[in-house]
Amino acid sequence: MTAVPRAPGLLSRRNVLRAGGAGALLAAGGGALSGCAADTASGVGADGRVTIQMWHGQTDVGSKAIKGLAAEFERTHPDIRVDLGGGVLTDAMLQKVTAALASGAYPDIAYIFGSDLASVARSPQVVDLTEMVGQWSTPWRNYHAPAREAVTIRGKVRAVPALLDSLAVICNKKVFADAGVDLPKPGWTWKEYTETARRLTSRAKGRFGTGWPGTGDEDTVWRLWPMVWDLGGDVIAEDGKSIGFEKVGARALEVVKEMADDKSVYVDPKPGGEQMYQVFLSGRMGMVPTAPSQLLDVKQANLDYHVAPLPSFSRRPVTISGPDTWTLFDNGEARVKAAKTFVTWLTQPAQDSRWDVEAGSLPLSRRSEDRQEWHDYSARTPGLSVFTEALTSSRVRPVHPAYPRISRSLGQAIVAVLLGRKSPAEAVRSCAEESNAALLIPR
Repeated sequence: MTAVPRAPGLLSRRNVLRAGGAGALLAAGGGALSGCAADTASGVGADGRVTIQMWHGQTDVGSKAIKGLAAEFERTHPDIRVDLGGGVLTDAMLQKVTAALASGAYPDIAYIFGSDLASVARSPQVVDLTEMVGQWSTPWRNYHAPAREAVTIRGKVRAVPALLDSLAVICNKKVFADAGVDLPKPGWTWKEYTETARRLTSRAKGRFGTGWPGTGDEDTVWRLWPMVWDLGGDVIAEDGKSIGFEKVGARALEVVKEMADDKSVYVDPKPGGEQMYQVFLSGRMGMVPTAPSQLLDVKQANLDYHVAPLPSFSRRPVTISGPDTWTLFDNGEARVKAAKTFVTWLTQPAQDSRWDVEAGSLPLSRRSEDRQEWHDYSARTPGLSVFTEALTSSRVRPVHPAYPRISRSLGQAIVAVLLGRKSPAEAVRSCAEESNAALLIPR
């Protein structure tokens, strides 16, 4: 995340996820994915050292962090070399990995968005890690539930969690004070959220109450799922043949419509939420639902801020976590073993807490959270504990190959409501037609 206002290190929170891209790209690859043979080169040099290639996808601080960790790993594991060259930034990783799988020349480890994992894992070259995680010195059950669920497909662990986050609301204290509005507290409702946004909005001052990404990508979509879950709905129905939010989706979209009608929401037309965060950091927006990585930019801007849990309809805490993954690919026994050794080491508490502090993730496990370096970092980062505590009420999107299609159609529905082109009911009907058709495709 180099460009303002992206948090440095972790590329614009899957903020730039191209929802729907996974299905299209893997469909284009078709049989090539299942039929291609792995590069059988052993990776073992004349000196007995195994070289593995990692496409980490990070920029700036995140890149520096992973390079430092890899260097430390090589010092303590002299028989393994980690090549961090090649690859692309995270938002282009799916296309790069898809092409690599089709050609038969792919890395040993790649940073894959959690919402893309189900599609990528259709390739037989993706390593099954179920047995490995059961042997970790950090018990698998010690990991936060969203971290485990995001990498598990049909009972099999298909990757290891690379990043963990949650959604909360960051508020600009000065904007609230100028508008004479009290800062929100835990247990507030979406009705109170829309009323607060309305009171914070000032056309004369060019100020918006809040913001919402308006490109229809995953950044647009993931903010709506907590509403759906709180209302008793789900992404996919229990039978797996239809969406699980057809009955409650319109109610969730009414919140979006109310803010659009009030003109209290800034609709960002660019991927990644760049303009939305620029407006917020410049003092022309009162509050924004976002991930903890955004705190890095907020602190750099010397903004006096407050963090509140995400609102709900029920006043019960509910939010979303969108973990991303380190996905391993089979390039022969020696390289697979070395790659497993590296990611096992990388996700242990000592290294994970360092990655969390330097690159903006939340701790993957309670043991990482208990380390002194995380306690110190959390103590000097006001509001960070709100995101961490939210993990106990966080849910994740289903790891399902049809999810990108569902996300794309819901993204279009949200944008249609934000721009006043459709009513919430009409938008949900359109979304249901396309999404249900996608769920009926055999996979």
